[in-house]
Amino acid sequence: MSKLSQEEREIIVGSIRDIHDFPKPGIIFKDISTLLNNPKAFRTLMDHLTERYLGYDLDFIAGIDARGFIFGAALADRLGLGFVPVRKKGKLPYTTVAEKYSLEYGFDEVEIHIDAFGHNGSIDGTRPSRVLLIDDLIATGGTAKAAANLIDKVGAECVESCFVMELEFLGARASFPTVLYSVLQI
Repeated sequence: MSKLSQEEREIIVGSIRDIHDFPKPGIIFKDISTLLNNPKAFRTLMDHLTERYLGYDLDFIAGIDARGFIFGAALADRLGLGFVPVRKKGKLPYTTVAEKYSLEYGFDEVEIHIDAFGHNGSIDGTRPSRVLLIDDLIATGGTAKAAANLIDKVGAECVESCFVMELEFLGARASFPTVLYSVLQI
């Protein structure tokens, strides 16, 4: 498995902007828009992810709404795989399966198409589709856990969940339902 070199880490970390007191006082928001508009940093990240996942025998990449779409679609293209969007409730046009997750005050839901990974989660009927879940950030893990559960719920196999950044101090890894890989730990 590929590991970032110190130079690659510096390129990626150096491209992420900190926004203090957003969305509320005391929070330092990690803004990836500056990573996305930096071709060297984006290419460095995507080269790393491509190298890491080449030998995983994956069938699909699933990206979480909305920033996971960016990384997931680019990685799926590089690996020659299909891309599946995991969307917020009410955004997909066909029959969906939903999974609720807790928020600080209430609940939300994510959905995927019932046939996103083929019939009963299998492209060819011989085994469940092998899926990599991807997003930009894992904090408490609620959305990502729901997305991983959805993949399994429709008969596919979520073999790993990948995040550009992990806020380690929030402890999502301890109770995460799949193998969790983060490029950067904060």
